[in-house]
Amino acid sequence: MNEISVTLPDGSSRRVPVGSTPADVAAAISPRLARAALAGVVDGKVVDLNQPLAKDAAVRVLTPDSPEALAVYRHSTAHLLAAAVINLFPGTQCGIGPAIDEGFFYDFVVARPFVPEDLEAIEKKMKELASQDLVYERQMWPRQEAIDFFTKRGEPLKVQLIQEKTEGQAEVSVYTIKDRDTFVDFCVGPHVPSTGRLKGFKLLSTSNAYWKGDAKNQPMQRVYGTAFFSDKDLQTYLQRIEEAKKRDHRRVGRELGLFTFHHWAPGAAFWLAKGTTLYNTLANYMREVLFPAGYVELKTPLVYNKALWETSGHWQHYRENMFIVESRDGEPMAMKAMNCPGHMLVFGSEVRSYRDLPLRFHEQTPLHRNEASGVLAGLTRVRQFSQDDAHCFVTQEQIGEEVERLIRLVQRVYADFSLPFVAKLSTRPDEFLGEVATWDDAETHLKAALDATGTRYELNEKDGAFYGPKIDFDIMDALGRRWQCATIQLDYQMPERFDLKYVGADNAEHQPVVIHRAIFGSFERFIAILIEHYAGAFPLWLAPVQAILLPIADRHAEYAASVRDRLVAAGLRVELDARQEKIGYKIREAQLQKIPYMLVAGDREAAEGTVSVRSRSGGDLGARSIDDFVRHALSEIAAKGERDTGLAAAS
Repeated sequence: MNEISVTLPDGSSRRVPVGSTPADVAAAISPRLARAALAGVVDGKVVDLNQPLAKDAAVRVLTPDSPEALAVYRHSTAHLLAAAVINLFPGTQCGIGPAIDEGFFYDFVVARPFVPEDLEAIEKKMKELASQDLVYERQMWPRQEAIDFFTKRGEPLKVQLIQEKTEGQAEVSVYTIKDRDTFVDFCVGPHVPSTGRLKGFKLLSTSNAYWKGDAKNQPMQRVYGTAFFSDKDLQTYLQRIEEAKKRDHRRVGRELGLFTFHHWAPGAAFWLAKGTTLYNTLANYMREVLFPAGYVELKTPLVYNKALWETSGHWQHYRENMFIVESRDGEPMAMKAMNCPGHMLVFGSEVRSYRDLPLRFHEQTPLHRNEASGVLAGLTRVRQFSQDDAHCFVTQEQIGEEVERLIRLVQRVYADFSLPFVAKLSTRPDEFLGEVATWDDAETHLKAALDATGTRYELNEKDGAFYGPKIDFDIMDALGRRWQCATIQLDYQMPERFDLKYVGADNAEHQPVVIHRAIFGSFERFIAILIEHYAGAFPLWLAPVQAILLPIADRHAEYAASVRDRLVAAGLRVELDARQEKIGYKIREAQLQKIPYMLVAGDREAAEGTVSVRSRSGGDLGARSIDDFVRHALSEIAAKGERDTGLAAAS
């Protein structure tokens, strides 16, 4: 009998017959592992549990505890969803159904949009199919047979996928659930062994979509769902979804009077008074952080001749995402989609010396990107936005030190918002510009900077931009969701495109390296994240209204107004509610507006020169002198992200 050698994760090896599968390997190790097995990993590639082994290989068995297992589980559930839809809605065309970070989706061409009752019926059918424990079977079909089958079946999208993705192949991979009549799909897998493994799943919503995400293509209905290995994990996730709905920045922003939208300006927010205060608070905070760190602020043009974008490469590769305008003399122009090309022009506008470097440019002017209307989503996906954008011009030798400074800057900023984060180092992709030695040197600098700052990070092999490696930062909000925000990207190509030079110590010309840097990312998206992170209850230093004066009766309004003026003069953002309403109603209104402090003024307070302080979170804090309140409020503002500060802690 022909045998092959299988190497296990612990380094041990064993001989097995040719044609053995990961399922056989699992059974040979232990019955418990065999029962838990979902798929295999052969020489680093995730495969079906029953994939035959043809040669010596390193084999690992995937169980629910394996990091790759949930994606396989969710992709399998997406196929279960498609099988249910096909059975309930004959004539439906299937698109694609991948696993995603929060679950899975599947796109369909249907006669009419799905309604909530449809989702209930589909989920019921999914559970029925799961209870039958139907086998996921991978079959290899001759390529032409697969094309003919899906053509006859009336699925041109599947035919298109096969033609695009399997050119030159003799066979293509398809999967059935039970048999071809129940469900068959063009897919490379892998999947769990059978539908009975799928326990905890839930359909969540539907949305409009387009084939391949292009609005020019076939309209489709996308069904979103999620899946977990245990019902407990599923219920925890669903509870988090409900909490997320309550925190949705579009809802909270409307209730707090921060911003609004209008269909005549799609993808552009109208910042109302309180929202503008919040926006400016963040903008000024970033200036206060950056100026002592050696940055200078620029304001560059909003519209450029296409020659700039041709030089930067955006005209060739990004034009469809830009707003194109025409000058009176007919020259094509484009609105600024990013700040970096303008900063290249500023650097090149005068002779630079090595003594000038690092040179750090910062800018917050508006940017415009022509996003498709179908992807616009509140503040998280807009057409008009501003960034806390910066470009640091450095020598090759300064990269390590500058990146270390940037990482410490990111750490400081996110600490002020009490936002934990995880860094991701993305290295040289397969297709890249420049020299391998330069890339290796740059990646070494980035790793050293991460280590020097004590920053834990994930390694994303081959995920760097084509022009240089990068570090991205994912922040975690109060619901445990990850949002990619900060980025530090090395760029050797843009300086070359703009022929940027500096005079070195040797009196020769050298090309600088540019580091693209953002911490918030776009202000709009970062504000959306903060709204949902804090559920609209901003810490004192960020709150658009930090305190509100609440006179008990009309006769107390004059005193309350004088207190308000004193607090404003001290630098606090304070309002006065002088309406002829009961004090309990005013307090409830202020609580709904999530104002950090409510200052009640009545006869005793007016006589004693005090206010009765109520905290949004701590309730009644008692009477305080005006000076005492100011002192504690300013201390709390200065502390920013630190815990246990302010009046409530002092009480």
